[in-house]
Amino acid sequence: MSFSPLVELPEIKVFNTLGRRLERFEPLMRGVVRMYVCGPTVYDYTHLGHARTYVAFDAIKRYLELRGFTVIHVQNITDIDDKIIRRAREEGRDWREIVEEYSRDYFEAIESLGIRIDVSPRVTHHIKEIIEFIEILIEKGYAYTTPSGSVYFSVDKYPDYGRLSGRVNKEEWRQEEEFIKEKKKPYDFALWKAWKPGEPYWEAPWGKGRPGWHIECSVMATKYLGSSFDIHGGGQDLIFPHHENERAQSEAALGVSPWVRYWMHTGYLTIGGEKMSKSLGNIIPLREALKKWGPRLLRLWLLSAHYRSQLDFREDILEQYRAMLRRIEGAVSLAARIASGTPEARLGSREEEVARRILAVHREFHEAMSNDFNTPKALSAVMGLVKIVNTEIAETENVTLARLALRLFTEFDKVFGVLGEQAREARRGIEEDLIDLLVEVRSELRKRKLYDLADYIRDKLRSLGILLSDQPGGKTLWRYI
Repeated sequence: MSFSPLVELPEIKVFNTLGRRLERFEPLMRGVVRMYVCGPTVYDYTHLGHARTYVAFDAIKRYLELRGFTVIHVQNITDIDDKIIRRAREEGRDWREIVEEYSRDYFEAIESLGIRIDVSPRVTHHIKEIIEFIEILIEKGYAYTTPSGSVYFSVDKYPDYGRLSGRVNKEEWRQEEEFIKEKKKPYDFALWKAWKPGEPYWEAPWGKGRPGWHIECSVMATKYLGSSFDIHGGGQDLIFPHHENERAQSEAALGVSPWVRYWMHTGYLTIGGEKMSKSLGNIIPLREALKKWGPRLLRLWLLSAHYRSQLDFREDILEQYRAMLRRIEGAVSLAARIASGTPEARLGSREEEVARRILAVHREFHEAMSNDFNTPKALSAVMGLVKIVNTEIAETENVTLARLALRLFTEFDKVFGVLGEQAREARRGIEEDLIDLLVEVRSELRKRKLYDLADYIRDKLRSLGILLSDQPGGKTLWRYI
């Protein structure tokens, strides 16, 4: 069933890393948002730092869907990489075994967190397209081959290099392969890495080998989202060199600018002020965090900070959010119980004032989410609603006010995804009450022979997936279709 917020909605603004400014959100295709988020390199377990990015972009997707957009969400899996090869060698296992073990862990983790990804492409399933993409770059003069069979992107050929990351000094452009003597410049980066004994490889026109890291995302994003798309996301540690290189090679090969309309990046998840990373050895595996705190609490905590800000992990803070989640659940349960009664014929002056306050909270929620997806401010607005439910609505037991509150709780949960079955049952109850009310209004219209309006309600409900069936004696039944 479609869902319409009760307040006038503000325009959506997004902070674009390219330009470092808030911009009005206007997707390239009306009503459709195409979003690519950099996924994991599957050589180890998914950790809480990864979850920070995945949950942030899931909430962004959910809010855009709440606003009526269709969102196509692509999130890749890097299943061939130096780290995977190194891990396989250290453990004496086949690299494909490593990939499957940690891919399974990743999929189980995001499923537990309620994250829905539309396409999860793997690098090794797109070797042909990667080779074709590199051939275009060579033909256009943006890339060169070396005697060993490696291929490099010539950074000097792309004049806009460094603008995404803000690095304008060439001395800051050095890449991971800076000591390879075959490169023309120390900041050129690998598109194709020549085969070394003992490593997996694929055949290419310039020699056997495997893709470089950066080329994979350009190819897979373009294949599934087109030569230009709306959002490219990832952690802020990917801005340079990964996203800088993606942007350069993609705009060079495709002849488009911009390749991506909005670049969006999440802040670090830290422990004691240090970035959580495998290289520092301070990671918390997501599977362990899920066992200890559960997915709903983790989502609430991860969304308690703005996606661009740093979030520090502390167990005592998580316990505070556990208590907050219980307060929200309690308010939803109370509102659902009151909402199940018969609505009042009219509201008194006190109830009208409370209704205005609820609508003001509703507006605050959307203003926060529309302003670069500010989840902490949106959460603060919802906690204001919890207070209204636990005081005014609990005291008056006003059915209409309870139903208004449930509408906002429903929208909150569509984005935050923390209330689980309780929210779905409350939403189902209020939706069915509203359908019953429309059926009753339609029956009254038919009695008054206002058939055009009655047919309008019937047809509108059908378009929303609800079929009406008029029975002998004037009774009308309905069902979902």
